[in-house]
Amino acid sequence: MTGLPLIPETAPFSAEQRLWLNGYMAGLLAGKGFVPAGQTAGGAAGAAPTLPLLILFGSQTGTAEKLAKQIAKEAKTKGCNARVVDASAHASVDWSKETNLLVVTSTYGDGDMPDNAQAFWDWLKTDAPGSLAHLKFSVLALGDTNYEQFCAAGKKIDARLELLGAQRIHDRTDCEVDYEAAAKAWTTAVLGKIGSVSDPVPSSVNGKGAHISTTPVVEPFGKKNPFPARLLNNVLLNKDGSDKEVRHYEISLEGSGLTYEAGDALGVVPHNCDELVNDLLATLHCSGDELVTVGGHAKPLRDALIRDYDVTKPSPELLAEVAKSAPDSVIAPLVTPERRDDLKKWLWGRDVHDLLNLLPAPMPVPQLLPLLKKLAPRLYSISSSPKAHPGEVHLTVGAVRYESHGRQRKGVASTFLADRVGDADYVKVFVQPSHGFKPPANGDTPMIMVGPGTGIAPFRAFLEERKATGAKGKNWLFFGDQKSTTDFLYEELLTGWQREGFLTRLDLAFSRDQAAKVYVQNRMLENAAELWQWLQEGAHFYVCGDASRMAKDVDAALRQVAETAGGLSQEAAVEFIKKLKADKRYQRDVY
Repeated sequence: MTGLPLIPETAPFSAEQRLWLNGYMAGLLAGKGFVPAGQTAGGAAGAAPTLPLLILFGSQTGTAEKLAKQIAKEAKTKGCNARVVDASAHASVDWSKETNLLVVTSTYGDGDMPDNAQAFWDWLKTDAPGSLAHLKFSVLALGDTNYEQFCAAGKKIDARLELLGAQRIHDRTDCEVDYEAAAKAWTTAVLGKIGSVSDPVPSSVNGKGAHISTTPVVEPFGKKNPFPARLLNNVLLNKDGSDKEVRHYEISLEGSGLTYEAGDALGVVPHNCDELVNDLLATLHCSGDELVTVGGHAKPLRDALIRDYDVTKPSPELLAEVAKSAPDSVIAPLVTPERRDDLKKWLWGRDVHDLLNLLPAPMPVPQLLPLLKKLAPRLYSISSSPKAHPGEVHLTVGAVRYESHGRQRKGVASTFLADRVGDADYVKVFVQPSHGFKPPANGDTPMIMVGPGTGIAPFRAFLEERKATGAKGKNWLFFGDQKSTTDFLYEELLTGWQREGFLTRLDLAFSRDQAAKVYVQNRMLENAAELWQWLQEGAHFYVCGDASRMAKDVDAALRQVAETAGGLSQEAAVEFIKKLKADKRYQRDVY
C-alpha cells in the first residue's frame, strides 16, 4: 500500500482540497490518522505552505515587531508562506508580485511614523508604488488614546494603500495599550479571509484525538503574568532647591527568570492613589465595599478602582455619556469634532472625578465601570546593565506632582513608585525588549548619546554595559536639565567616568544657569565639526527623552550639523539622516 499515489493535480479538486486530501491519505498510509497538510505522517514539516503573505512592521520600541512575528507564526499553521519584513527594508520588496499584505505598526509621539517606517511612508506617498490593485491588505494599528493622534500612523498607511487601489480584505483595527485581545481578534479574522488550508492537530493529542498529557502549563513571568518584585532602593537624585523630583529605583529580579539587555524597557503595573479613589467613591456615594466583577472575579469596588481601572484619563465613551447626561454642563458642547482643541484644553489637569462631578446625580457603578479604560502598565527605559547589576534592574523616573483646579494631581505610576511601594511591598514588573534601541554590537564603534533629564536613563545602561564588557569605542554624552547645582543627575558617576577617560566627552546644558536658556541641541551645534567627524568615523547617534519638543529640536540640529560641518545641501542632509536611520546608526527612545 505504501506505493499508492496521492491525489494528483489533474483530479477535479481545488488546490486547497487536494492539500487537505493529501494530508488525509498520507496519514492513512502511515497508520497515523489525519495528518495536516504541510506535515509528514511522522509530524515533521513537509510540503511548503502555498499562500504568500508579507507582514510589514513599523515599530519604535519592538512591540509591533514582536506582534508581527507572532502573527507570522500563526499564519504558517494556516498554510501561509508568511515572511516578516522591517518597514525600513520596503525597497527590497518586489511590490508588483506581492498579493497579500498585513501591516502592523505603532505610532510614535503624537501622530508620527515610527522611525523605521518613515522611509516606507515617504515612498508610499509618492507615485513610485504605482497601482496596487493586485494587492490585498489589512492594517493593525497600535496606539494610546492618551494621545490626540491615536493610531495616526496606521490610519495614514491604511488610507494610502486604499487610494493606491489595494483591496482591503478586513477593516483596520486600532489597538489601545492593552492590545492583546483586539490583535488576536484581528489576526483570526484576517487569516480566515486570506484563506486557510486546515487547522493543525494539536501536538498534545494522539491519532485517536485523546490527550496525551494533562500536565498544567505554568505561565512564565512576563507581560501576561508580571513578576512581583521587591523594591530595594528609592533614592532622590535632585538636591535641595530643585523644582523637580527624579528618583533612582533598584528592583530585584531574583527568582523571576526575567532577563533584559541595555536598551530594553521595564513594564510597571501601577496602583491608583488611595486619596483619588476615596474622592471618587465619595462622588459615587459608595463605601468601596460593594462587590463588582472584574475579569470574571468578584472583588470590592475600592480594590477594583485602585488596581484595575484608569481613573485619571477619561475615555471618549465616558466623555460622551457625561455630555449626554449633563447637556447643560461645560463639557456638553466640547465633545464635537470641531471643538476638539477646546476639549483638550479643558481636560488638562482634570480626571474622572472632575468629570463625574458635572452630573446632576451620581452615575451608577454598573454603568460607570464599562466606560473606564483599563489601568495600563507604564514602560520605563531601564537605566542599568545586567552585567553591572546581576539580579537587579534600575529605573530613573521623574515623579509627576502638580496642582490644578484646586486639587493636587499625581502621575499614576511615578508616584506609585515614589510613595506607595514600601520596603516590605512588591511592584509587579515585566521586561519589554527593544529591538531598535541598542548600543553598537561592535564595542569599538563610537557612540554619541543625547539624553537630557530622565533621558539619561538608557545611556547610564549603555555606558555600564560598555564598561563591563571592556568596550574600547569612544563615548560622547550630551546631558542637560534646569540647574547644575540641583539637577545634575548621576553627577558623581558621570564625572568619574569622564576623569578616567571612559566617557570621552561630556557636554552639559543647564537651561537656568544663565539668562539665555541653553539646551542640548545648542551644545550640538557648538560642537558641530567634531560631531560630524565622529559620524564620519561610523559613530552611532542616540536620542532619549521628550518626543514633542526635544527630539524634534535635536533632529533639526543634526540636519544643521550635516549642512554646516558636512557641507551638504538641505536635500543631501535629509538623505544623510535617512541613511543613518536605515543603517540603524540613528536610534531614538522617545515618549
